[in-house]
Amino acid sequence: MSLVEGQSAEVTKVFGPAEVAAFAELSEDRNPIHLDESFAAATPFGQPIVHGILLSSLLSGLLGQKLPGEGTIYLGQTLKFVRPVLVGDEVTARVTISQIRDDKPIVTLLTEVLNSKGEACVQGEAVVKV
Repeated sequence: MSLVEGQSAEVTKVFGPAEVAAFAELSEDRNPIHLDESFAAATPFGQPIVHGILLSSLLSGLLGQKLPGEGTIYLGQTLKFVRPVLVGDEVTARVTISQIRDDKPIVTLLTEVLNSKGEACVQGEAVVKV
C-alpha cells in the first residue's frame, strides 16, 4: 500500500454494556463509573461511561488492519481524554497520516475518537513502524 500524508481510515462502533463489562474484567478496571447505573447516575455523567482505553483500542485496530495496515508496529501513542462517551453511544475512531519519514520506515498519525455528535472524545498522536 502506498502511503501519503493526509490519508485516513476510520471505523465506527457501539460499546454496549456487555463489551464494557468484558473489558472491565480483562483490564481489572471495575470502577463503578463504567458498570453501575446507580453509581453513575449520581455523577455528572448521569449514566455509565466507556473506559477511555477501551475507546483507544479502536485506534490500534485501525493501525494494524487498515492504515498503515498489516505488519504495522506501534512505537508510541499519546492520548488525551477530552470528553466522556456514554455506554451505548456510537463512536468513530479515525487515524490520519500527518508525517512520513524519508530516512526511516516511520509514520506519524493523528488519532481521534469522536462521539455520535462528531465531538472529539479522545485525541492523540501515534508513531508506527511500517
